Amino acid sequence: MTEWDVIIIGAGSAGCVLAGRLAEAGKGSTLVIEAGPRDLSPWVHLPIGYGKTFYHPRLNWMYRTTAQPGLDGREIYQPRGKVVGGSSAINAMVYARGQAEDYAEWERLGNPGWGWAEVLAAYRRMEDHALGASAWHGAGGPLHVEDIAAQAHPLTALFVKAAAEAGLVFNPDLNGESCEGAGFYQITTRGGRRESAARAFLHPARRQGRLKLETDMLVTRILFEGRRAIGIEARRGGEAVRYRAKGEIVLAGGAFNTPQLLQLSGIGPAALLARHAIAPVHDLPAVGRHLQDHLCYDHVYRSRLPSLNDALLSWPGRIGMAANYLLLRRGPLSLSVNQGGGFFRTRPELDRPDMQLYFSPLSYERAVPGVRALMKPDRFPGFSLSVSPCRPRSRGHVAIRSPDPLATPEIAPNYLADPDDLRDLLAGARFLRHLAATPTFASLIEDEIRPGPAAINEKAHIEAIRRNAYSVFHPCGTARMGPDPRDAVVDARLRVHGIEGLRIADASIFPTIPSGNINAPAMMVGQRAAELLLST
Repeated sequence: MTEWDVIIIGAGSAGCVLAGRLAEAGKGSTLVIEAGPRDLSPWVHLPIGYGKTFYHPRLNWMYRTTAQPGLDGREIYQPRGKVVGGSSAINAMVYARGQAEDYAEWERLGNPGWGWAEVLAAYRRMEDHALGASAWHGAGGPLHVEDIAAQAHPLTALFVKAAAEAGLVFNPDLNGESCEGAGFYQITTRGGRRESAARAFLHPARRQGRLKLETDMLVTRILFEGRRAIGIEARRGGEAVRYRAKGEIVLAGGAFNTPQLLQLSGIGPAALLARHAIAPVHDLPAVGRHLQDHLCYDHVYRSRLPSLNDALLSWPGRIGMAANYLLLRRGPLSLSVNQGGGFFRTRPELDRPDMQLYFSPLSYERAVPGVRALMKPDRFPGFSLSVSPCRPRSRGHVAIRSPDPLATPEIAPNYLADPDDLRDLLAGARFLRHLAATPTFASLIEDEIRPGPAAINEKAHIEAIRRNAYSVFHPCGTARMGPDPRDAVVDARLRVHGIEGLRIADASIFPTIPSGNINAPAMMVGQRAAELLLST
């Protein structure tokens, strides 16, 4: 049994940051174990290539939820990265840090050190931001954040103009002093290539020989002596291996795999462990509870002007995009399709934005399940507008179905279980109609394809939401941070309650979901975890 000072389970968004920062500090030996392969696929590095990785069984866990009553009994797809870089290697790359009040709430819930001042400082230490160093951004850090305003599709500028006509101020920096308003999203790319957490943090450390990475290795169990975590057991192919931790073990498997591994290892709700005949190590009822996620709802339009559909479908367009990318590392192949957006308040009495807005210069109504939409755009110019409530109230769970580590966990988000979540989506849908009626969009839109003219009242819109709303893949909260072990899994130093030598560093520790895309917050957790480990 090989010994390491720190063993990190999962080379995803947070795990790569943690590993890179520990190696950079040069304190002790670090082993990183990833269930998926190395990030060698060209689709991982080509920014628009996430359309290929979206349903790629070698690079993606391709989870599905249980049937969701709030969404007409549909099972909702949940892609998760199963590759070095994790979900940062297959996501849409939008960089959104959340609102200051999100982290003030984390601190109010009993988590000192996780307020906005500390979190912003951690973000700034990570960043090499295209807008340069300021009170809001870091420069010279490992992670490059690109400003796409000058490169976005021309329709995105029309979206920003229409949003102003609808009452949203233009915001040139959606990660600045305030996220409120509409503008161009910032994305994690560098030099026209995806800037995954692995590329930014892990690979530089590996090149310097400061850590060991094991891939295609599934950790099946954490090993304990009493209530101290002392090692892990894993499989690669048909071979079982064990590694021992002289210092600490850190779980960084994400909101689904982290609670699954805890439960398989005997840490979790006692009744669940007993049901699957798993020997209990510690009864910790919050493991797998408090699952949170963002739902999204689209309106899709046929455009009178060319959209990204035209470029992706025509041979001259494809050749031009390829030449632009190969020669200059610019153009649509270097970007996400989520190019514009912002944040707004659905009710004037609110003290901060409660709704996220997306604009994509692309439509894909003809796409079939199993094929990522942007690989099958519509044969006419089209675009989509989307809304996503920032802070949903519905809560779900993750639970093992069997003691077999190869069995997928039960994922039950309980979307729209809280009626306020449906109220918010309805308000968002009304705003999309308001936005579409602005002079700029009214002259641009030829037809509303979805939900279409039949959705003329609240009842019809509720039916459309239940039929069409989907996850934007921001699961979190299933090993939440808090001071009370009856309702939380880790303390403010990310130590698992009641267990020695075991911490968690990924989106599962979020006490509440941040207001926006969660890849940046997940990487921030990796940064803070490294600082906490290095300070002990």
